[in-house]
This record gives sequence, structure tokens and C-alpha cells, in this order.
Amino acid sequence: MVERCGLTQEAFEDLAGHARRVEEAPWLEFLNGKPAFKVRPYGSRGRVVEWLTTCLCVQADQGHWLFAGQGLHIETHSKGNARPDGALAPLDNFVGQGEWASPDGVLMVVEVTSYDEDTDRRDRVEKPRAYAETGIPVYLLIDRGTCEVKVHSQPDGVRYEQVVTVPYGKTVELPDPVGIELDTEPLKNWVR
Repeated sequence: MVERCGLTQEAFEDLAGHARRVEEAPWLEFLNGKPAFKVRPYGSRGRVVEWLTTCLCVQADQGHWLFAGQGLHIETHSKGNARPDGALAPLDNFVGQGEWASPDGVLMVVEVTSYDEDTDRRDRVEKPRAYAETGIPVYLLIDRGTCEVKVHSQPDGVRYEQVVTVPYGKTVELPDPVGIELDTEPLKNWVR
């Protein structure tokens, strides 16, 4: 698949490394054998990631951290790379791994939707499949377009078998291995 778009995995990783060094450059991903661009989380979207970091790491478990923008090797069948808005993992999980790390040890990935035209395909379709294929236990989607939180869990290697959707303002359980309840009321403040 990679050859189909004229870009090898190695060339993509080199390009992404250079783009990351440019202050305003988008983050690059490699999904379904195709390069993809992702807007960095800033403004309200960035604030959601900060809020989640406080909820998940400071209040709940000080042995883990929500790493913003850590690149992960995903998609067992098509060798992809994704840069979730957050990856919840033990504090030293990514030490020595570089820009594109193994997803081993990742408890949950987080995506916060942007208002671009690729959000539906990328965050609601491709990423849940890719993260489930990779075996990441929980995928948390903060969907600012629908004002809902979707908690995907129980990956079976193809998809997440369990998806719980709640509107902003409700409490939702982030199942094990995260194992906390999340009050989504503050999310109402960060919708466009």
C-alpha cells in the first residue's frame, strides 16, 4: 500500500521528523498506507488535552502521564503511524524510543476532533479501527462536532467491541486499565 502513494515508510518518517521542527507545521500521520496531515491541538482543542491531563494524571494516577503528540506505530497489517492528541502510558514508557514509539504499554489514546473536513473519516472511522488493530485497550474520542464523548474498549484485533457514547455533561466510565470516572461537564466550555 505504501508504494501505491509513492512514499515509503522510511521516507515518511524522515519527512515527519523535519516537519515537526517547523513551528507552525501540521503533524504528519501515515494511515491506511497514505500520508495524512493533522492540525496541532491549540486553543480550545489544546485546552481539552490539558484538562484531560489534569483529570487522568494529577488527580487519578501519578504513575502515568497523558503524552500529547507522541507518535505511535499502529496498524499491524499496513504499518502505519499516528500521532494521537494524547497517549496515556506509564511515565517512562517512551524513554529512548524517539518520535515514533511502540504502542506497548499504552493504556488509552485520546483524540479531540477538530473542525476540518477530514475529522469524520480520520477520527471516527480510521483511527478506531487502527487503534483496535494495534490492541490499544481504550480509545477516547472527544467529539466537539456532536458534543459527545465516545469510549471505545475491548479491542478484538479488528474493531472495538464496546462503544459507550454520552453527551457532554454526563459522567462516563473509562474502563480498565484506565479505571476512572470522567465528569464531562467542563467540555461544554470548549466547543466552538
